[in-house]
Amino acid sequence: MANGSLALRQIAMGDAQTSFPLFPPIVTGLPPVSAGEPSRPLELEFNYAAVDRESFLKSSVGPSAGLSAWAPLMPPLTPETNLGEGNTPMLKTLSLADWAGIEQSLYIKDEGRNPTWSHKDRLNRCTVSAAQLSNAPGVLVASSGNHGASASAYAAAAGLPCIILASSTAPLAMQKFVAAYAGAALAVPAAARWELMAKLRQITGFHPVSNLTPDAHTGHSFAIEGYKSIAYEIVRDLGGVVPGSVFLPTGYGELIYGVQKGFAELQTLGLIETTPRVYACESSVYGVHYRAMKDGAPVARIQPNETTQALSIATPVGGLRGRHAIELSGGAAIALSDDQIEQARLAMAKRGLWVEFSAATALAGLRQLAGRGQLPDGPVVCVSTASGLKDVNGPGNGIPETDGTLDHALNVLHDVYGLSL
Repeated sequence: MANGSLALRQIAMGDAQTSFPLFPPIVTGLPPVSAGEPSRPLELEFNYAAVDRESFLKSSVGPSAGLSAWAPLMPPLTPETNLGEGNTPMLKTLSLADWAGIEQSLYIKDEGRNPTWSHKDRLNRCTVSAAQLSNAPGVLVASSGNHGASASAYAAAAGLPCIILASSTAPLAMQKFVAAYAGAALAVPAAARWELMAKLRQITGFHPVSNLTPDAHTGHSFAIEGYKSIAYEIVRDLGGVVPGSVFLPTGYGELIYGVQKGFAELQTLGLIETTPRVYACESSVYGVHYRAMKDGAPVARIQPNETTQALSIATPVGGLRGRHAIELSGGAAIALSDDQIEQARLAMAKRGLWVEFSAATALAGLRQLAGRGQLPDGPVVCVSTASGLKDVNGPGNGIPETDGTLDHALNVLHDVYGLSL
């Protein structure tokens, strides 16, 4: 396979008996097995026997390698789409471990250091490569922000036009960011985006890199493979040690499933003996995985009567991937209030980490689980999915003004920030 990929074919998630050729990528999921069940997502199967086990986790990875560093277990990747994604820092922090109330080592995996400042770059390196290798005339995406901006950047790198259907309720800064890479961005009411995307796909032939399945989230069959690299990097950067638990902000569940699959592959290769428990950290306003597991349902679909600041994980429908990852790892879904998430975001800011509101759910979930006395042994990793730049609506928003005098400045510093100088 080109570019060193050992990808063999597309298979139904967890069902190698239901398989399809590697190309063309299937972007609509598979029909349900029985009535009442949701559509099934697809993933890729690889030739694990051909992987060089001795060198897979040992090679030195440069800052511009991108996902190509993990080429054998990635989909075919085009060189044009390499923006240097991945290889993000993993920061050990004693202060946040204390804040969360744990004695284990705590690491923050900072995905905000990716090219467009979110974890979505790992996904779009794979999906836009698939579009390019499929000779698609362009790329099409429906996204409230991070995914749309990332898809637009990778489409630009590939020389493909991109249509982004962004949420009309997304923060102004995010809307501008989505349009920053010369893509054709439109603000569309959230309820209309997927039907419009399907119609645009039909008349343009553009390659969709986000979900097209109305009854459940299935997504692009290549998408989750990019997220596996997070698991590879965690084990590599811990010197071969496997964390006891990994906490991840969760919306549709692609990220948590990809990370869990990455750990499972390392175990299949004999590079690790155990896999960590993975925890889906969700907004309690939506919490589609938390609700599905609580109700014993395959997926949950909700119409919230509240709002949340965790816009990047505000997903009204779930899919089978997230729940499957949780069950395979022995983890759980954790529902968190905006207040709990804000406390975690502020704690990270005091540590020098400015993260998107949604990205702080991982640390908030850790604190909640630790408070219950249910945390597994071993190192803990919290994945922070995006930069705090994604939440800003405009310059100076929320910063208190002064009249420029020392006395007034001292008063504001005391009254607002609690600094007595």
